[in-house]
Amino acid sequence: MCSKAILPEDANSVLCSPPPPVLRHASSGTCVAEQPRKAKQGSDEKLRVLLLGGSGFVSGAIARVALAKGHQVTIVTRGIKPLPQGVSAIRADRTLPGSLEAAMAATKEDFDLVVDCIGYQAADARQDLALFAERCRHLVFISSDFVFDPAKRQFPQPESNAFFLTDNSYGANKRRCELEFIQHTKNFSHWSILRPCHIYGPGSRLGCLPEHGRDPELIERIRTGTPLRLVGGGKFLQQPIFVDDLANLVLSCPFSPCSARQIYHCAGPDIVESVTYYQILAELLGCSLNVEELPVLDYLREHPEQKSFLCHRIYDLKKIRMDCLEVPSTPLRTGLQNHLESLL
Repeated sequence: MCSKAILPEDANSVLCSPPPPVLRHASSGTCVAEQPRKAKQGSDEKLRVLLLGGSGFVSGAIARVALAKGHQVTIVTRGIKPLPQGVSAIRADRTLPGSLEAAMAATKEDFDLVVDCIGYQAADARQDLALFAERCRHLVFISSDFVFDPAKRQFPQPESNAFFLTDNSYGANKRRCELEFIQHTKNFSHWSILRPCHIYGPGSRLGCLPEHGRDPELIERIRTGTPLRLVGGGKFLQQPIFVDDLANLVLSCPFSPCSARQIYHCAGPDIVESVTYYQILAELLGCSLNVEELPVLDYLREHPEQKSFLCHRIYDLKKIRMDCLEVPSTPLRTGLQNHLESLL
């Protein structure tokens, strides 16, 4: 399949065959090939982008940022929510067998970038490979940092790791999705897997830790001085990523000479205790923060499904930087102020 948007610097025709393998550093695995194609390609070349899940929090942000960059955006939607201004739609319900296949068969369009924001089961990843391997230049799959066994994390956590969840949890199923891409690289290699940690920003609720994760009443609780019940007093380290930073990272993947067949951890620039997230919100609201500490082991016994929240989640962004991708840069306070203002 030929793609019109990704061109070599000196080419006059479309790129119809996979690029040659890039050189990677033997120890770090990071790119040591050509430098990024910089401003010319990053700003002038316009992509045809297809988003699966285009009306959600993350996918909606990707659509908004992509449109602002001048890209052409199409979303797969069930038609329940209004379309964002400026996007085209392919109507399908992925949860219905054959629906997405029929919708894609009815359109003749190919895409430079496909982004799957709603892949939760291995079957979803297999569907991506079947539908888009010959119809897109690059595919980005949004995974999660919950793929890891929280009891066996490293600090910082590397992308390569032997300890993944294997139960029926959200994170374990995301890992099964990842494995579909890894195991089928021979048939399709132009994919990148992104593992975001806590994502925040306009379009979502505030809160990053039990019992106040994405809490619709969080602002009111802080304003009234109601104690926040945080597991471990909120001492777990986190590295939240602003949703627009994640969107920019996604959109940079097709322009990187090194992003094919790669997995990236996606985190913000600031490593903080979880309670600091709430403290910043209180300061922005001009209030004092009251915290009630919940014992970690007691909470885990009662809520084992929350185990992936109750660990340190910190990462090194070096691989993103070295592989010529857009590095998340929004300070936590700046992003939270933006998020808070969107809710007031």
